[in-house]
Amino acid sequence: MPQLPDDLDAVAVRTWCSLALEALGRERAEIDAINVYPIADGDTGTNLYLTVESAAAAVEAVFAAHETGVTAPATADAVRAMAHGALIGARGNSGTILAQLLRGMAGVLADGGDAAHLRLALTRAAAAARQAVAHPVEGTVLTVATAAAEAAQGDEPEVRAVVSAAYEGARAALARTPEQLAVLGRAGVVDAGGRGLVAVLGALVEAVTGQAPVRGPRAGSGKVPVPVDGGSVVGLPVGGVPVPAGGAAVEGPLDCPEDADGGGPAFEVIYLLEARDEQVDRLRTRLDALGDSLVVVGGDGLWHVHVHVDDAGAAVEAGVEAGRPYRIRITHFATENGHDVRVQAEPAQRAVVVVVPGDGLAGLCTEAGATTVIARPGEPPASGELVDAIRRAHAREVVLLPNDAALRHTAAAAAEQARTEGVRVALVPTRAAVQGIAALAVHEPDRGFDEDVVAMTAAAGATRYAELAVAERQSWTMAGICQAGDILGLIDGDVAVIGADVPATARTVLDRMLAAGGELVTLVLGEDVPDAMADALEEHVREGYLAVDTVVYRGGHQRAPLLIGVE
Repeated sequence: MPQLPDDLDAVAVRTWCSLALEALGRERAEIDAINVYPIADGDTGTNLYLTVESAAAAVEAVFAAHETGVTAPATADAVRAMAHGALIGARGNSGTILAQLLRGMAGVLADGGDAAHLRLALTRAAAAARQAVAHPVEGTVLTVATAAAEAAQGDEPEVRAVVSAAYEGARAALARTPEQLAVLGRAGVVDAGGRGLVAVLGALVEAVTGQAPVRGPRAGSGKVPVPVDGGSVVGLPVGGVPVPAGGAAVEGPLDCPEDADGGGPAFEVIYLLEARDEQVDRLRTRLDALGDSLVVVGGDGLWHVHVHVDDAGAAVEAGVEAGRPYRIRITHFATENGHDVRVQAEPAQRAVVVVVPGDGLAGLCTEAGATTVIARPGEPPASGELVDAIRRAHAREVVLLPNDAALRHTAAAAAEQARTEGVRVALVPTRAAVQGIAALAVHEPDRGFDEDVVAMTAAAGATRYAELAVAERQSWTMAGICQAGDILGLIDGDVAVIGADVPATARTVLDRMLAAGGELVTLVLGEDVPDAMADALEEHVREGYLAVDTVVYRGGHQRAPLLIGVE
């Protein structure tokens, strides 16, 4: 049996994220089914799952980067990664609030993970979440978070006692939410977001004690049953059908016609925003006047914005005035049978979803008709983001191009999820953006699906790929020992050239690749690479390889200063 932590260290944080993801995965459908507030759109459980998935992926990336394997990363690195991952991957109202809760905890736990720090972390988290919501409402996840923090106060010296008290306080508060929020009482359910938070806190209990929380109804809970198994509710009616004690999922949204009268805003608008604090204060004021369900979380120049509005363009425009919005998602609400649903037109027959490393290639692929997902430096997309892109493509058949070997499993999970939703998905295992460009160039939506996939796969496979990178530290490579600051030329994923500057290294890499033959060279330039270097490399190819053509693209803000493809 593994040794249990005396405080919340990096390993415990990693375990917590993993267990929270498992718990929300089990409870997702049931949490979706009891989602009646603020919009009865049946996605709270899914949004919480995708938010935690992003947080867990960020923590895993910290452990993967810790190459020695002898000691774990610092706790501060793990909790900050968790908070950052949740922030960039937050979905919906509930996920955005959970991201702020984790951010509030991380600000304290970075300084220590003992019982005193954990008590303070829970208090800061609850306060930060309330401050992020424009108009806090009792009977929601905010109430549950506050109750958890209050229940954890005291002088217990052990972390396990603190987390157990917080969990029990959250469960009791969740059971009272129907008494505090009329829409919950009429529907006969507890708050969906609060129920998700109970699942997350239950995972924290298991991470530090080694045992899942005690299941079963809590004595003295009153007429509304208390969640068990990290959030499963026994006996609560959902659309007139009681949830069985075994925890079977309930299909479909709740019927709550008294509150779903079609009078709410028409759109949900979500985006990440790079902006200064003073600009965000003005943004909050403007968005508050435009709509409701406003939640703005984050800090240190990066924010996550969520709001329900009638004028989606004005909400995005407000973000543009405040800073630089990106990862913009707009969902149209409409009413059907008394509750809100998302509306979309008839799906297209076929679409391509492609992951790209920068804005420049995103524009290029969009012009070619593809739906794009931008993988920003240090922020690889989670499977939930790829699933969202497949949904946005809105087609019966989708070809998915991950363009990164590290995204293989993530893309496979996204494809599998989309298939369960009735979409025919083919995953072409592209390992680099230049392979994706080659595949997209031969895409023909009018031919058979299998034939199209085979042609795209063949084009990608016939494209050798390379990239230049800057060495961050001294290291052993396939080409010898590199020093910090050296320029590395990676061919097909392996370091093949170590150079002193970008132009010379690029020429050597091109010569190595073209020695095996080729008809077309593709160069994708990072935003800081001058056009003169592209001209010089084109001339180098033209003079040395007469039958080879060269095409140049601007990749924008990407991790590598130069990407190279040879077909």
